Amino acid sequence: MDEKTGHIVVLITTSSMAEAQVIGRALVEGRVAACVNIVPGLRSLFRWQGVIEEQEETLMLVKSRREYLPSILETVKRLHSYTVPEVIALPILAGSSDYLAWINESVG
Repeated sequence: MDEKTGHIVVLITTSSMAEAQVIGRALVEGRVAACVNIVPGLRSLFRWQGVIEEQEETLMLVKSRREYLPSILETVKRLHSYTVPEVIALPILAGSSDYLAWINESVG
């Protein structure tokens, strides 16, 4: 499968495991994500308001389809504690046809 199929992985960082669980559950229950992996213990370095910051974060890996990205963004903005949350969508260029079919069945 190629990127024209519309499958995506969305990377989202959160301030805590609890925040990631709230957002992840909302995405799956809202049927805009088929699966959300939550990875604790991420260490992030970034520039915020002219200062280099270092912070413990939690990474979310959200599997979905491109047409649900606006709904994912809206849910994240509504539930996220950050002023500017990281939400980056990457195309899934190839994958197990069974898994990609399961994503299709799980969203929408």
